[in-house]
Amino acid sequence: MSGSVVDNTVSSGNSSVAIPTDISGQILDIDEDDDLEVFSKDTTLSDGSSLNASMQTSSASMINQYKFEEEEEDADTKDIFVTVDNPESHVTAIETYITYRVETKTTRSEFDSSEFEVRRRYQDFLWLKGRLEEAHPTLIVHPLPEKFVMKGMVERFNEDFIETRRSALHKFLNKIAEHPIFSSSEDFKIFLTAGSGELTSHKKQGPGFLSRMGETVKAVAAAVRGVRGRPQEFTDMQEYAEAFSQKISSIDKVTQRIVREQKEYLEELKECGPTYALWSQSEEELAEPLKNVAGCVDKCCKETEEQVKHLNDHLIPVLHEYVLCADTLKAVLRRRDNIQADFEVKTEALATKKADRDAMRDELDKVEDRLEWANNALKSDWTRWQKGMRTDLRSFNQYLKPNRHRCLFLSETNIAMS
Repeated sequence: MSGSVVDNTVSSGNSSVAIPTDISGQILDIDEDDDLEVFSKDTTLSDGSSLNASMQTSSASMINQYKFEEEEEDADTKDIFVTVDNPESHVTAIETYITYRVETKTTRSEFDSSEFEVRRRYQDFLWLKGRLEEAHPTLIVHPLPEKFVMKGMVERFNEDFIETRRSALHKFLNKIAEHPIFSSSEDFKIFLTAGSGELTSHKKQGPGFLSRMGETVKAVAAAVRGVRGRPQEFTDMQEYAEAFSQKISSIDKVTQRIVREQKEYLEELKECGPTYALWSQSEEELAEPLKNVAGCVDKCCKETEEQVKHLNDHLIPVLHEYVLCADTLKAVLRRRDNIQADFEVKTEALATKKADRDAMRDELDKVEDRLEWANNALKSDWTRWQKGMRTDLRSFNQYLKPNRHRCLFLSETNIAMS
């Protein structure tokens, strides 16, 4: 993709964050089967959730913890490699589900071995995503494939669906492995190495239902109350996320409509070809031209079929992934606002309440540290996410180029036959 996605920079203290002002040109430069959505829109986990007790709370340590490198990791320095493959179907008296083999190779000293192989089902991936969001509410976790089959998918476990999900799970884990904070998470290590029984035991150690309900109630209250002093850079991020969401959603919908129309066109072509072939048998003078038309229609049919498959297998899932990435950005920004709203409430309480002022001031200091941690984490991860997105879009654009000639050929043929 030509050009840069980022064209404006807002500074804050010693850090700066790049803020885009208009992404329409870059998005429109991008050269899931409409019956199959393959990414989850459940991005509301752990809204406003508290930090782990083991996290550092001093402002300086938090800034250092989230100071990422300016350059992306080179392949030569990468020390953990994860592969998701070999899906297997399991049928029990209660349910039918798919497990995937997760192979890990690493040189990290904190691992007991250099290679691991485990089997994981979708629920395990969902647990990992939730734990990462819970521990790091203002870091950007890559979206997961969706939990349920949507839009009238008849066969839940057909090969196309399983492969699309496997690919998405593979990308999710590799995004985690490439992240400087997530890849060092104890939950990620357990996910990659623990046996099924050990993982089940570890999953039970998470926050209970009532705890999650309490955080949800606080998040709703913060949303209703809103924030009054949000820094301008986070307002700019919010506007970017909204604009990105609207534009990529529009592209996603247009692409799905194109696929539907191409499918309808394909069905018509399949009917026309045999018709011309039969017609040539009854018209001696026009036999040769009619056979040529039948051959042309057959060629168009094959090209259209390949194009539809390409769009279904490669373009639609990626576009829908970007839609879910936009939802994730908005969820992260909401969680940051929830933390600031909590800080503002406690600041007001300290100003109006005379009793227990010392205790309240200590609590306010902790919330202020938490807010500063959240702000610095989001600013660093936001810049990192933008770099990764630009790289993804460039790679995707290069991947699509070889197929542009087919689209052009079909467009010209459609006009000629109209």
